[in-house]
Amino acid sequence: MSKIKKIAVFTSGGDSPGMNAAIRAVVRTARYHKLEVTGIRRAYEGMIDGDFVAMQARSVSNIIQRGGTILKSGRSKRFLEKKWRDIAAINLKREKIDGVVAIGGDGTFKGALVFTKEHDIPFIGIPGTIDNDLYGTDFTVGYDTAINTAVEAIDKIRDTADSHDRCFFVEVMGRDAGFIALRSGIASGAEAILIPEQKTNLNEVIDLLGKGKARGKTSNIVVVAEGDDAGHAFDIAKKVKKRLKDFDIRVVVLGHLQRGGSPTCMDRILASRLGVAAVEAFIAGRKSVMVGLNHRDIVHVPFEKATKHHHTVDPYLVKIAKSLSHPPS
Repeated sequence: MSKIKKIAVFTSGGDSPGMNAAIRAVVRTARYHKLEVTGIRRAYEGMIDGDFVAMQARSVSNIIQRGGTILKSGRSKRFLEKKWRDIAAINLKREKIDGVVAIGGDGTFKGALVFTKEHDIPFIGIPGTIDNDLYGTDFTVGYDTAINTAVEAIDKIRDTADSHDRCFFVEVMGRDAGFIALRSGIASGAEAILIPEQKTNLNEVIDLLGKGKARGKTSNIVVVAEGDDAGHAFDIAKKVKKRLKDFDIRVVVLGHLQRGGSPTCMDRILASRLGVAAVEAFIAGRKSVMVGLNHRDIVHVPFEKATKHHHTVDPYLVKIAKSLSHPPS
């Protein structure tokens, strides 16, 4: 058993559905092991400002189904400077906090790694991001909900596309990764899926849409990850329209819609498993690791690996997407 008696928990970066479920799991597991728990509001900003709140089992009642995060979230420019990290450390030590659970993404864990090296306060990370781009875990908390939200929206867009014989370019989140676009595109039967991991050839997209029209196809959906190398959905749609002048083209940007909403069952269970695992990692004496899920098993991934490497898209899914959207003439 470690000497940890009191831990803190916070959520950082972009909010993702399931963060509340993770907070709940951390708090209740800690209390089960008779550890005290402090919540840090507004992530690293709150750590600098001493925005702390004591948490009991009842503090997290009725939140497992809620989207967003009861502890608020955000990004802190101040935390990039050592003088502010020093103040954050003073605040944690004043509260007698022995370890911190950080729920967030790549930037969250990079900050935790630097902070631990400077002040020897252990951190355990829980991957909370809709992008699913963290190395070392099959899924991140919020990803499943985000892709289901995207699929639901695309299905509704498909209805109006069919009704008006239109081609819709639907932009989903994914500045550096195409996980949301790839899975939601396959699941919604998109005619083309454009992701940052694959160089986009607009001539191929235009040829695909043109051949579809020649076969009698009257409506199309093209899913675009916001970080695609060919540009944002509006830029791509404009370029395509110049070549396919007889197409009725519309653009929909789903944006932050994908961040909100009640988490799916998968995200609630994943968040619960990882929340329990984070506390157990502290009890086992671990630090500077992210708890993740690999082939259904809990794993501990050093922050160095989780932040230096990238979770890559499944090439077989890319192959599937191409096969399903390129039927024979």
